Amino acid sequence: MDEEPLEEWARRRDERRALSKGRLRAVPLTRGPHRGAHVEPDAPRVIQEWDGTQWVTVGLVDDLAAAKAMLYPPQPVEEKPAEWDRPPTPLGKGRGRHRKPSPAEERDA
Repeated sequence: MDEEPLEEWARRRDERRALSKGRLRAVPLTRGPHRGAHVEPDAPRVIQEWDGTQWVTVGLVDDLAAAKAMLYPPQPVEEKPAEWDRPPTPLGKGRGRHRKPSPAEERDA
């Protein structure tokens, strides 16, 4: 069985830790095991940040709504132009399938 060299394993572990640094979580300040976030939405929450080796407390919020606002800030909305780009000239005459034939075209057909 081939074993992975220790250096490669350590490199992968460091990359994995670097990617997770700065991750935030909200932990409710209630008794008992931590259950789903929707349980006791009015309970205060501690905001913790992962520093690569442990969770560090960075703040305290009043309830679930405030925790969500801190963990998931609103994304910036892209400004759309007031008017979409129209072709410079209207569509020309033609016999495309989507065009209703004019009375002259019906007569010639």
